[in-house]
Amino acid sequence: MAAGKNAVLGALQRSIDVRENELKATVCSFLFVFVLMAAYYVLRPVRDAMASDWTDAEVSWLWTINFFISTAIVALYGVLVSHVRFSRLVPTVYLCFAASFVVFYLLVSSAAGELVDKSFYVWVSVFALFHASVFWSFMADTFNKNQAGRLFGSIGAGASLGAIAGPAFTALFANNLGIQSLMLIAASMLLLPIPLIMILQRLKTTELGNQALNLDDSTKRIGGNPLNGFVEFFTNPYLLGIGLFIILYTGIGSFIYFEQKNLLVDYDRAARTTIYGWRDLAVNTLTFVLAFFVTGRMVSKLGMPKTLPLVPVIIIFGMLVLAFSPVLIIAVGLHVVSRAGNYGLTRPAREMLFTQVDHASRFKTKPVIDIVAYRGGDVMMGWLFTGLTQGLGLGLAAVAAVGAGIAALWALVGVMLGRAYERKE
Repeated sequence: MAAGKNAVLGALQRSIDVRENELKATVCSFLFVFVLMAAYYVLRPVRDAMASDWTDAEVSWLWTINFFISTAIVALYGVLVSHVRFSRLVPTVYLCFAASFVVFYLLVSSAAGELVDKSFYVWVSVFALFHASVFWSFMADTFNKNQAGRLFGSIGAGASLGAIAGPAFTALFANNLGIQSLMLIAASMLLLPIPLIMILQRLKTTELGNQALNLDDSTKRIGGNPLNGFVEFFTNPYLLGIGLFIILYTGIGSFIYFEQKNLLVDYDRAARTTIYGWRDLAVNTLTFVLAFFVTGRMVSKLGMPKTLPLVPVIIIFGMLVLAFSPVLIIAVGLHVVSRAGNYGLTRPAREMLFTQVDHASRFKTKPVIDIVAYRGGDVMMGWLFTGLTQGLGLGLAAVAAVGAGIAALWALVGVMLGRAYERKE
C-alpha cells in the first residue's frame, strides 16, 4: 500500500506541485468540482438550445430578469451566511439546487411550455454562477495562499473534466432520454458532493494544518450584516477591480453568445443541442489540459500581471478574425478559445485573488462579485448587443469589431489587477 501511495504521489508531483499532506484534500476537491460541473454541463446545452427560438430582445429581457433574481438570491445567501452554522452552509446550497431541478423535472413532464422553458433558462443561469462561486469560496477557505497558488489550477482541472463528461453525456443521449430526464439526473448528481464537503472540513484542520483559516469552532456562524458583501464590493478598490474584470469578461462572452445564437437560427432545437454539446466538449477538453498542466506553472513564472491579461489579448485577435469572417465555425471556435482560456487559466488565477481577503469577504462579497456583477455585465452587454443589431442595424462583422475593443479594455484591467495583487502580497 505504501509503495502504491508513493507511486501515486510521485506521478502527481511530476504533473503538479502537491505535498503528501495535501493529497487527500486535493483529490476530494477535484472530485467535488468534477461532479458539480458535470451536473451543470448536462443542463447547459438544453438551456442554450432554447435561446435560438427567441429574439435578441427576448433573451436580453431574460438576462435582465436573471440579474434581479440573482441579486435577490445573493442577498438571501448573505442571510444564510450570517445565521446558518458554517458546517451546514455549503451542503444546504447544493441540497436546495438539487430540489429545484426535481421541481423542473415535474413541471416539464406535466406542463411543458414557453413559460416553463424561460423559467428553466433563467434558473440554470442562476445555478451556473452560484454553484461555482460557493465552491471556490469553500476552496479559498480550505487552502492557504501558498497551497492555492500551487493547487487551484489542478483542482480547477476537475471542473474541466466534469465539463467534458457532462456535455458528452448530453450530446450522446439527449435525443434518447429527453430533456426532463436530464434534469432529474443533474439533481441526483448534486447530492454526491455532500460527503466530500464533510471530509474536506475535517482535512482543513488536520492534514492541511489550516486551523488559522477556520472559525473558532465548527458550529460558529460567520455573523455580521447580511448585506455587508454589497457594501464592501463598492468600497474596497481591490474587490471592485475584480468585479470590473468579470464584467468585461461577460461582455466578450455575451457578444460571442449572441453571434452563435443568431448563426444557429436555421437549425432545429435537437441539432442546436448536439452542436452545443460537442462545442462544450471541445472547450472543456482544452480547459483540462490548461488547468492541470499549465496554469500553476504559468502563474509562478509569469506572475499575475501577465497571466490575467493573456486570454483577453488572444480574444482581441479572435474578435478581429470574426469581424472579417462572421460564420458559424469561426464563432464556435472563438467560443472554444474564450471559454477554455477563461476556465483553464484566467478563472483559477482569479480565484487566487481571494486568498488575500478575510473569511467573511470570501462568503459574502465574493458571491456579489461572481453573481451580481457577472449578471449585471450580462444585462449591460446583452442590451448593448441588441442595441447595435436591432437598434443601429449593425451586422455581425461590425459587432465583432466592437467586441475587440471591449477585449482590449479587459486586458488593461487584468494588468492593473495583477499589479494590485502583487502589491498586497
